[in-house]
Amino acid sequence: MLGRPLSGNLFIPMQPGPVNRILVVKWSALGDVVIATALFEDIARSFPNAEIHLNTLPNCVGLFQHDPRFSEIWAIDVRSKRSRLRNSLAWLARSRAGRYDMVIDLQRTDHTRALIALWWMGGGAPRVRVGNLGGFPYTVQPRVLPRPTHAFDMMREAVRAVGVRPVTVRPVLYSGVAAKQRVQALFREHGLDDFAVLLPGSQAAGWLKRWGVENYRALADLLHRTGVHRIAVIGGPDEVEDCQAIAEAGEYVVNLNGALQLLDIPLVCAHARVVVGNDTGTAHFASASGRPMLIVCGATDPRRVRPLGDSVRALQADLPCINCYGKDCSNHDYLACMRVLTPQRVFDEVIHLMEPSHPVPDRQAYRVFEQTGDPSAS
Repeated sequence: MLGRPLSGNLFIPMQPGPVNRILVVKWSALGDVVIATALFEDIARSFPNAEIHLNTLPNCVGLFQHDPRFSEIWAIDVRSKRSRLRNSLAWLARSRAGRYDMVIDLQRTDHTRALIALWWMGGGAPRVRVGNLGGFPYTVQPRVLPRPTHAFDMMREAVRAVGVRPVTVRPVLYSGVAAKQRVQALFREHGLDDFAVLLPGSQAAGWLKRWGVENYRALADLLHRTGVHRIAVIGGPDEVEDCQAIAEAGEYVVNLNGALQLLDIPLVCAHARVVVGNDTGTAHFASASGRPMLIVCGATDPRRVRPLGDSVRALQADLPCINCYGKDCSNHDYLACMRVLTPQRVFDEVIHLMEPSHPVPDRQAYRVFEQTGDPSAS
């Protein structure tokens, strides 16, 4: 059932008419695109007879090359400084040519709002238009949530407003045969039959989100001593040195940095005992595996950045300086938010996550965040 606001967060029903063609808009950031794939699943389930197209940015197209939910994936780099006007006009022309009945805008900026407004003013816009932020030019208004709000919760309200029942609790990514074969070959090469995964990095500009090489080395040792045969380290181009340093902890550590493509990550993690990482885009890919995951947070708010999944937990020190979103630490107690989360404390939480019967750790110095409640509940 579609809805529009009557007053505040109250909605009255609307008759949408037939919805045969849907455009879903999700450009960035990469982690948010991965999060949105949970809702892509719900949209496809709610409109089984509709032809659904995805508009994203060029760097995300490869994530959906094997995705059965979309009839078409199209990308125009409307953020290009050199070609913004030309590409924006191309975006409008491509959108009008789609003759869509509904557009679901899952971005959180005014850029897509402006384009959809121009689409409407120039004619040919879908009769049903919904966006995360609501207001003009959208015809359907989502419920406004209190802040801080996770990106997923905002997007979930948008799709709920057009009759989608959001029940999928983690990202859903589709990998091809080549990816599965590549991962199986890595398992054979490195003897990855009983292992944990570490995600020690973040983009270079966000180094403050990193728990630190020495902490990960200590955690790897603790896990290995308790019987985990191998520790696999996964990272991207900005984490080459960190991954290499952790791999030097012992022969039981397997450095997979540079050996994986993005859609390989959930395939690897699907066989892991547990995944431990920072607030990083890699963690969102890993959460698609559904395996137990622990995320270490400091400068960023776990209520806003935690990966999806009912087996995902995030830890954060209970300090006044947390959630600073800084590029460097200005606290006189330098990096206190990370030092409070010692390897032993993180290890105790990992063991409790893997074995719920294990005693609950002493949590006086930090807080634990996890996904709760029914995602389909209004």
